[in-house]
Amino acid sequence: MSLIYLVEDDADIRELETYALQSSDLEVQAFTESQELYAALGKRIPDLVLLDIMLPGEDGMSILQHLRAESETKTVPIIMVTAKTTESDKISGLDTGADDYITKPFSVNELVSRVKALLRRTQSNFGEGIATIYRYDPIEMNIETHKVTVNGKNVELTFKEFELLKFLLQNKGTVVTRSRLMDTVWGFAFAGETRTVDMHIKTLRQKLGEAGKLIITIRNVGYRLGE
Repeated sequence: MSLIYLVEDDADIRELETYALQSSDLEVQAFTESQELYAALGKRIPDLVLLDIMLPGEDGMSILQHLRAESETKTVPIIMVTAKTTESDKISGLDTGADDYITKPFSVNELVSRVKALLRRTQSNFGEGIATIYRYDPIEMNIETHKVTVNGKNVELTFKEFELLKFLLQNKGTVVTRSRLMDTVWGFAFAGETRTVDMHIKTLRQKLGEAGKLIITIRNVGYRLGE
């Protein structure tokens, strides 16, 4: 059973989210603020963190930065929950290392679907046995070690950025639509959220440096890696 750490200071929302996730056969530990979360992380690392941005004391963005800076939690999947709806807020979260975001108000069905989709993609990478290497000079990706290098230098990617790059490498030279990327990487397509793909592509390009130019935008369609 997958373990979810939920950080939410609103008692009603926390109770609703906990009930929905537990009803979907997920183990949940809920916290109201950062110190409770950090104490729990010292005992056990979860399979996923569901993190509200607006919290008393240390806010969710600061907690996200802390988790991504620690070796034990830098690859733990994190979904940000936010009442902020501006694109800049979402980009900031993705730039900091969030794997996905969900905006209040949301349905519990959407919450559970996003959590399960991210868990499926995270856990499917474990135990593959044989190393699989993808290359498109100067980019190299090792699926088994979850390592990406550009010109031999390590590049730290979030889970979603890794999955996007992997799919582009698997389909290099071919145009892939935003909806196909959404369906493949997030597990399902949901209307109006293809901007999520664009924001992740933006941060992926930034992290790849000059090699980011190899990801070509095909206007009104999607993206292609290479010519």
